[in-house]
Amino acid sequence: MEDNIYQIPKHVAIILDGNGRWAKKRFLPRKAGHVAGSKTVEQICEDAWDLGIRYLTVYAFSTENWKRPQDEVDALMKLLRQYLKDCIKRSTKNNMCVRVLGDISPLDEDLKASILELEEVSKENTGLHFQVALNYGSRDEMLRAVRAMAEEVSEGRLALDEIDEGHFSDYLDTKGIPDPDLLIRTSGEERLSNFLLWQLAYTEFYFTDVLWPDFNKKELQKAIEYYNKRDRRFGGV
Repeated sequence: MEDNIYQIPKHVAIILDGNGRWAKKRFLPRKAGHVAGSKTVEQICEDAWDLGIRYLTVYAFSTENWKRPQDEVDALMKLLRQYLKDCIKRSTKNNMCVRVLGDISPLDEDLKASILELEEVSKENTGLHFQVALNYGSRDEMLRAVRAMAEEVSEGRLALDEIDEGHFSDYLDTKGIPDPDLLIRTSGEERLSNFLLWQLAYTEFYFTDVLWPDFNKKELQKAIEYYNKRDRRFGGV
């Protein structure tokens, strides 16, 4: 794919879906699907940067995922521990700036420490800006933003007439990150599942039946081709 033919979206967001179904098709435990899915994330980060994408945001663990069977949640947390350790090394090697979206307060202390370390060591990196949504839900994000603004208003540090779309965006987890140009959801599902509801207002959506562990650079290119076929117009007909 050549940049002079295709317009590369600056920011791509992905809902990672299908790990469990991928494992079931192979008569493997669900955790095997999550392991395979985490390896796909690593590769897609490299592929995205190679294609010219500057921001990549993935939906890794939602606020609703706590309702899954406890053994699956435990397996996901174990995988997350290892992934965060590996990501610290990988972010340095690949000059990748990593940021975690969501409310990390319910996570175990060692996980929170790893997240803070990862964000700190990678914050000055100038390569791919990689956002991982952990314990994230868009409604929760907006409620936290509203509470923070209400507190500032009550303390006299913020006037009501100062609040506009730009100001509100500054209270979201994605402060300073451009809104996604393209959203990809794998596994055939066609819903947002409480992901970046504010930020996706003008985003193009691409849905594919490919299960997340099978998603690769070729599939990412297909999504970009679809993005380029869209007639993107704003503010009119």
